[in-house]
Amino acid sequence: MSTKSAGLAKKSGYKNVRILLAGEPGWVKSGYPTYASTGFVSKGNIVLIDLRSAEKSAQARIPRSVSIPFATLEDNIDEIPMKAPVVLYSDNADESMKALKELRKAGFKKVSLLYGDLDRWLKADSKPESGPVVTEIAWKRIPGKGEVTLADFQKVIDGKVTNVTILDVRTNDEAAAGKYKASMHIPLDELAGKIGELPKDKKVYIHCSTGSRAEMAAKELKKNGYKAFFLVANVECERNECEAED
Repeated sequence: MSTKSAGLAKKSGYKNVRILLAGEPGWVKSGYPTYASTGFVSKGNIVLIDLRSAEKSAQARIPRSVSIPFATLEDNIDEIPMKAPVVLYSDNADESMKALKELRKAGFKKVSLLYGDLDRWLKADSKPESGPVVTEIAWKRIPGKGEVTLADFQKVIDGKVTNVTILDVRTNDEAAAGKYKASMHIPLDELAGKIGELPKDKKVYIHCSTGSRAEMAAKELKKNGYKAFFLVANVECERNECEAED
């Protein structure tokens, strides 16, 4: 609970209110589960995994779910998109928790459980699906507010779009190893003092090595009146050859 939420809870009459200063990252690091809301399960851009047997899944399952029985999860982890928010459910709470830990151990950052598993979801007057199970994951990441898609970014790199400045905010050492030939390089920690070097009559597409620093740079540029967008992708460069992977 955040300090703001704690204040609202006290105003509502709750007295025994405490705050976890480490927040959700600290909660997850301690090995505790997080839970997805029913709305997120129904409409979120997620990978929903049914850990029960394929036979049970065929009889009744949550719409949009993919059948990956718990016994086969380890063999199928590579088929799950690492960047996708993953929600797990079963009819066995122990299996759900073991699957959560297994995915976290494999490096997945956005994994949660369906609170109460399938039984609770069915009791909420939700209608299940039945019939042949789905085993292939067709998830695609939807760019968030302020992002530039990899396809649009690549058009600038290929010279198909010219009214855009590519800004590289990686460190000097990273850029020295390799960078996009057409990009302008300003390390994130130097950006505040060099913003004036960027033309204001063009859009700015920003990249780093993953996207986190690019997002921070975009926020800073927007404060200063720029039309800035950030790329969320793994970017690796060697000399003037770079590869970006969504």
